[in-house]
Amino acid sequence: MFVAWAMLNGLAGPIHTEDFPALLGRLHNRELTPGTWFIEACDEKFTDEDLNEEGNAFAQSYYANEDGLRTGVSSFLDDYTEAFPDFQDSYRVPDTWETYERIAPIISRRFINWRNSGDH
Repeated sequence: MFVAWAMLNGLAGPIHTEDFPALLGRLHNRELTPGTWFIEACDEKFTDEDLNEEGNAFAQSYYANEDGLRTGVSSFLDDYTEAFPDFQDSYRVPDTWETYERIAPIISRRFINWRNSGDH
């Protein structure tokens, strides 16, 4: 869901915007679910090539807390777990646009806060 959010919010790397724009267009048009798009476009691997410079900086900050590098700051995993409390395993959350719509505003808020904090 995070990578799809990044693609839909202008943080896509050149590999997606220049090399594979058709797949990115299918995500924008919601012809593919976020997870299906990730499998097809990224071969199930999230790398620094997927995002542009700003996207990578945000991802690094947002995921940093998962390694215990930052305290008192929510990480993507924290937010994802909180957004879907009915699922004990985050891999069992359905790959749907409804799921995306539930987590996207949270990620957007974190992105705005990160951007405004100058923490990058």
